[in-house]
Amino acid sequence: MEKGQSLRVSEWQFRQGVLAEGRRIVPEEVPIAFSYGGSTHAVMMATPADLVDFAYGFSLAEEIITKADDILAVEPIEAGGGIDIQITLKDATAEALSARRRRMAGPVGCGLCGIESIEQAVRTVAQVSEPRFALTPQAVADAVRLLGEGQDLNRETRAVHAAGYLALGRVPEGQKPLLAIREDVGRHNALDKLCGAVLRAERRPDEGAVVVTSRLSVEMVQKTALLRCPFLIAISAPTALAIETAQQAGMTLIGIARGAEFEVFTRPDRLMMGEAGNVAESHG
Repeated sequence: MEKGQSLRVSEWQFRQGVLAEGRRIVPEEVPIAFSYGGSTHAVMMATPADLVDFAYGFSLAEEIITKADDILAVEPIEAGGGIDIQITLKDATAEALSARRRRMAGPVGCGLCGIESIEQAVRTVAQVSEPRFALTPQAVADAVRLLGEGQDLNRETRAVHAAGYLALGRVPEGQKPLLAIREDVGRHNALDKLCGAVLRAERRPDEGAVVVTSRLSVEMVQKTALLRCPFLIAISAPTALAIETAQQAGMTLIGIARGAEFEVFTRPDRLMMGEAGNVAESHG
């Protein structure tokens, strides 16, 4: 069977006291391997879409690469019940990864892939770029609204997360303020795919904000910091470690963003109060 983002399945629906046969669209979830130089680095369960973006974003999150041209080629290959993403690195980048593998104490696992110690899990976080544009309350509200409107897969399935990149500067005519949206059954995967899309498009991270549908765990902050984006917005709340990490990175962390209301946990000085209007026109 050719793998897509979703699949229509049979089910039984209980409505108003009656159990009846029905149909529902559900998201696909398959094992996806990331292989460098023919050797598998990690396997993640994910939605099989935007796989090239996923390769770039995962490689950035794992600190295998720092820029898009560290990767020479990406080739997703169907392998049994999953997909093996074959990633070809530049020679210097590949050599650095090989040296890192030789230092590893044992095999990697899921979650914090390639991590071999507690110290690495809570490693010093990257410093974000200073923003070129201020963030307004209207921009926060627009970010959440536009992300919700752009979740095509979630509208079908009600079962996936999303991450988006919002432009804070003046947007060219005909272009939407939310420049990219990526969806996945996993919140980390959705953010990796988004980071890969931003990296490949050579967007300036200091000119936008990342917005996500999930809670703010420390990994979400770390991934956004590696992208060097100064703003991270979520509809849910952060963990204590996420707040501490965002503070260390110099990031403005916003959570519980619902409609016109939200909570700022770090760097509130970057929020421009008293200015309303469309986010695409607020700053130039």
